[in-house]
Amino acid sequence: MKIELAKTAGFCFGVKRAVETVYEQIRLHEGEKIYTYGPIIHNEEVIKDMRRHGVEVLETEEELDRINEGIVIIRSHGVPKPVCDRLDQKGIAYVDATCPFVKKIHNIVREESGRGAHIIIIGNSAHPEVEGIRGWAGYNVTVIENAQEAEGFIIEDRECRICVVAQTTFNYNKFKDLVEIIVKKGYDIIVLNTICNATKERQEEARDIADRVEAMLVIGDRRSSNTQKLFEICSDACKDTYYIQTLDDLDMNQLRSVETVGITAGASTPNKIIEEVQNNVGINF
Repeated sequence: MKIELAKTAGFCFGVKRAVETVYEQIRLHEGEKIYTYGPIIHNEEVIKDMRRHGVEVLETEEELDRINEGIVIIRSHGVPKPVCDRLDQKGIAYVDATCPFVKKIHNIVREESGRGAHIIIIGNSAHPEVEGIRGWAGYNVTVIENAQEAEGFIIEDRECRICVVAQTTFNYNKFKDLVEIIVKKGYDIIVLNTICNATKERQEEARDIADRVEAMLVIGDRRSSNTQKLFEICSDACKDTYYIQTLDDLDMNQLRSVETVGITAGASTPNKIIEEVQNNVGINF
């Protein structure tokens, strides 16, 4: 069997930086309580290991309100501005592990909304990154995820400037399609493609590999937005595409009749998990 592993598989810059930040804080503050606000990344295996080192995940602002000491690390996806304000008000030390590319979007929407622009975020409204961006965008903000929402978008003030940004892990081709729909409405509009280059490259490489193999493995946490997008893209190109979180999820029988297998992984998938899958597929076939 021929196995082709995507060069872009695994931790991206922002995820690697956030994970390293947590372990650095563990070393620097031994014996102190360390929290992350939300899971630092979307990978349960990584979160389990951090819990073994004493790191606790705060899931809500109510949980944040109950603590009065320790170190809080802000997740790689970022958080809404009111969360940072609350930490400042409580006087709790915190470390911002927001991906720099996400932080750049926070600054864009804060500045543009301050100039009176209506902000459109193209992305999944339920995703923590989008929730965070929205929390820096003021009151005039709309989240658009699909063509129906783009077609239905309307604001009464035709003179109002519109600023469009994107969730960093959004499907690049879908972004282009949705922007085209919005632009046709004739508003005064500025479009900023804030999809991370690493995301675009990962998606393009995954599609390219899926086009030429008989089966495709996509490795990543079920909550990982970028892994879900990779699975969609690979499934369109290769009908035998399988979404797994770890080696335990892989049914080797599904690969017995194929001669070529491609492997890619989301931006929050550790190399250890990728290598384990690759090595076991190689050994079994």
